[in-house]
Amino acid sequence: MSELQKLLTILDEARHRLIRILYVVLPLFAFFLAFRIQFFRLGGVPFAIPYPYPNLFDNVTAQVFAWLRSDMLPAGVILVNIGIGDSVIAQMEIALLLTFVFSMPWIVHELGAFLSPALRRNEKELLKTLAIPATVLFAVGFLVALLWLTPFTFFLLFRYVAAMGLVPYLSTDSFLTFALLYTVAFGIVFELPVFVYALTRVGLVKSAFWWKHWRGAVMGCFVFGMVITPDNSGITMVLIALPMIALYFSGAYFARRMERQREHRALLAEPA
Repeated sequence: MSELQKLLTILDEARHRLIRILYVVLPLFAFFLAFRIQFFRLGGVPFAIPYPYPNLFDNVTAQVFAWLRSDMLPAGVILVNIGIGDSVIAQMEIALLLTFVFSMPWIVHELGAFLSPALRRNEKELLKTLAIPATVLFAVGFLVALLWLTPFTFFLLFRYVAAMGLVPYLSTDSFLTFALLYTVAFGIVFELPVFVYALTRVGLVKSAFWWKHWRGAVMGCFVFGMVITPDNSGITMVLIALPMIALYFSGAYFARRMERQREHRALLAEPA
C-alpha cells in the first residue's frame, strides 16, 4: 500500500469516527435547546418522575442557568442582559458544555477506536489503566469547582464590591464565561497527576525530572492560573494555582513510586 493510500485510509477512518461522534453530539445538543425537564408524581410513588417536555425558550439550558445563578452568586447580586443576544449565546454555551460532558464517554470510545491500531500493547494497557483515574479526577475537580470553589470565589470577589459601596451588578455574559471556564479549568487541573504519571510510565520523563524542576513547575502553575482565569484580580489565579501545585507533587510522588517498583521487580527478575 502506497503512502497516499495509507493517508486516504486514515482520513476515511477519521471521517467515519467523526460522523459516529456527531450522531450522538448533535441530538444531545438539540435536546438541551428544545426540551425542558418536568416532573410529575404517580400515586404511591415517593418521588417525582422526570420527563422531557418541548420548550424552545425555558429549556434545559435555562434550567441549568437558573441553578448556576442561585448556587453560585451571593444574595443581592443582579444579573443584567446587556447585549441583545446574550441570553441566546448563554443557552448555546451551556448546551455545548452539557453536550461535551454527557457525550464524553462516547467521544473517548471513538477516539480510542481510531488510535488503537497505531498504539503498541504497553500503550494500550496504559490507556486502560489511566482511563478510570483520569475520568474520576476530572469529575472530582469539576464538581469541587462547581459546588464549592466557584461559589466561594464569587462570594469573595463580591465582598470587595460591598466593601467599596458599589452596586453588585454582573452581566450575563461575564457571569457565564467566568463560571463555565473556571469550573472546566479546575476539572482539567485535576488531570495533572495523570499527565505526570503517564509520561514517567511510558519512559519519556524520569521521575527525578519532576522533583528537580519543581520550582519551574510552581511558576508554571501560577502562569496557567493567570492565563486560564477570565478575571484580573489575582485571587482566582491563586485559587487555581495552589491545588495545581499539590496535584503536581502528588503526580511526582506516584511516578517515583512506580519507577521504584519497576526497578525492584527488575532486580528480582535477574538471575542469581
